[in-house]
Amino acid sequence: MRVLIVDDDPLVSGALKVILEAEDDMESCDVASGGNEAVKKALSTRPDVVVMDIRMDDLNGIDAAEKILKEDKDIKILFLTTFLDDEYINRALGIGASGYILKQECATLPSSVRAVAGGQIVFGGKIVEKLPDLMNRTEKFDYEEFGITDKEKELIELVADGLSNKEIADKMFLGEGTVRNMMSSVLSKLDLRDRTQLACFYYQKIKP
Repeated sequence: MRVLIVDDDPLVSGALKVILEAEDDMESCDVASGGNEAVKKALSTRPDVVVMDIRMDDLNGIDAAEKILKEDKDIKILFLTTFLDDEYINRALGIGASGYILKQECATLPSSVRAVAGGQIVFGGKIVEKLPDLMNRTEKFDYEEFGITDKEKELIELVADGLSNKEIADKMFLGEGTVRNMMSSVLSKLDLRDRTQLACFYYQKIKP
């Protein structure tokens, strides 16, 4: 899989390049040092995954990611940052990022890249701890109001757990085509764009 690395510190981007290219199934297709450059390179090289820092001198990583996803929703964005700010995490979830991990957890980077490339959602341990407080829900979500069936409810929960379509199909004893059709139905009912937004919706609106 092809990865674009975005970080304004050349030592960091160089280290990330070494980590990823040590993996047999990964290559760094390019490196960018700022948000504007990241947008240009992402849309010209079309990587599978963009590993993106957040705070950069010109355009911050979240704004850059939003521009990339507006042009190509198939590119996966994995934020790798030192910042645990609630605002950044909420915005990352809101734009449809596929993952948010801290640089202290960079040992998990190769597995995180594989996961988001495969359509899963990845949160670092510290991020998962903050999710309940960030969601701040007071009302129980009403599945019936949106016409969500019991099977679709199960699918939503499995997507939120980070399972791929194949894994969901195996767990629900369904064909992958059926899972894809159910996914399309759920996204339409909830007016969501993709499985990333569905997982975020689950954590924001549904999860007890």
